[in-house]
Amino acid sequence: MPLAKALELAQEYDLDLVEVAANARPPVCKLMDYGKFKYESAMKAREARKNQAHTVIKEMKLRPKIDPHDYDTKKGHVVRFLKQGDKVKITIMFRGREQSRPELGYRLLQRLAEDVQDLGFVESNPKQDGRNMIMVLGPHKKKTEAMAEARQAQEARKAEAKAHPGRSQNAAEAESTEAPAEASAEA
Repeated sequence: MPLAKALELAQEYDLDLVEVAANARPPVCKLMDYGKFKYESAMKAREARKNQAHTVIKEMKLRPKIDPHDYDTKKGHVVRFLKQGDKVKITIMFRGREQSRPELGYRLLQRLAEDVQDLGFVESNPKQDGRNMIMVLGPHKKKTEAMAEARQAQEARKAEAKAHPGRSQNAAEAESTEAPAEASAEA
């Protein structure tokens, strides 16, 4: 179709004549609302960015002589990071005489890897790097899956809040645990 006729058709329907494939012979054009097209493509790009996951490496530092409670706390952080779909770099820092006993650090890293094996796997085995020993743990599920689960949980909490306005999550839990106690006190 000649260019003049195509432009005339575009004006008649109040649309834009947009060149789709410039390198084709003859060039391919399309009648469309260009503003609407740009808006829709921007929204698709925005949605794609929203669902895109950035790989983050979180770091946790330990010492060879760590107390059991401190170990549990650090392990809890590692578990949280793995549940969020992030990689975790575990660093054991050796000081002074501890440097002559790297097997203590190795055993600690192996213990941590065993404790979190249901959430992640050892991506890089423990290796000595000067005064530090480093190991990287990777999550079993991808970041996008973890983000989707977190989004669903948040939507469920919002739905619960709408169903029971003015009532916090802790209040609902307290009521459910107090009800049986009151019933037994009355009997």
